[in-house]
Amino acid sequence: MAEAYKPNEMMTIAAARALRNDDVCFVGIGMPSAACNLARLTHAPDITLIYESGTLATKPNVLPLSIGDGELCDTALTTVSVPEMFRYWLQGGRITLGFLGGAQIDRFANLNTTVVGPYDKPKVRLPGGGGAPEIAVACGEIYIIMAQSPRSFVSRLDFVTSLGHGEGGDHRARLGLETKGPTRLVTDLAIFAPDPETKEMSVISIHPGVTRERIRENTGWPVRYAAEVAETAPPTRAELEVLRELHARTARAHGAQAA
Repeated sequence: MAEAYKPNEMMTIAAARALRNDDVCFVGIGMPSAACNLARLTHAPDITLIYESGTLATKPNVLPLSIGDGELCDTALTTVSVPEMFRYWLQGGRITLGFLGGAQIDRFANLNTTVVGPYDKPKVRLPGGGGAPEIAVACGEIYIIMAQSPRSFVSRLDFVTSLGHGEGGDHRARLGLETKGPTRLVTDLAIFAPDPETKEMSVISIHPGVTRERIRENTGWPVRYAAEVAETAPPTRAELEVLRELHARTARAHGAQAA
């Protein structure tokens, strides 16, 4: 019998699998952090994790609550100033991969973390971009992890905080950007990758038990599929054990704040 798992566990594990041992990864807080540290604790022990606060090659034992969590500095190879982090490491082209999330995403993987509704009188004021806009354009490529729903996968963003593929096609190149932009979008339903020509995010793998109808119902644009669509391999017992223990250690360390 297959190991029972939750959709969020499938999403985190699928995202972690995409990470490589030799990646230098700029990590976002939340689900990106869980995926990156799961990769470090399983198949990618030599991955270099970098957080916005300036921690290089950090190896946290528990998931950080924020970029200022002392766990990141305590377990880092070294910590540099934020200006050095952005100017030398990020803008200097030394980071291969940025791992981000967002409140809203469109079909070209542009992200909104600023407002829901009109900017001057929003329905919801979100945390803002932080370093994500710079990460989105300066890292070699971008992975995105987000739960999929009509509220988050929208036909038009209320605000573009972080550039994905812009208007599609060669828009990034026309803006003078040499980085790849989003190459992977992992949700609790499927895995997306950009179409080689249009750059529209298209389904390349569907998680076990998920139907195309369910994907359609949770996406605010007409969903496109790759010529060949795989079924995502379900989580292994080992992957689930490591992920659950990571969350359990975090809960013991941070209590209610970990939620």
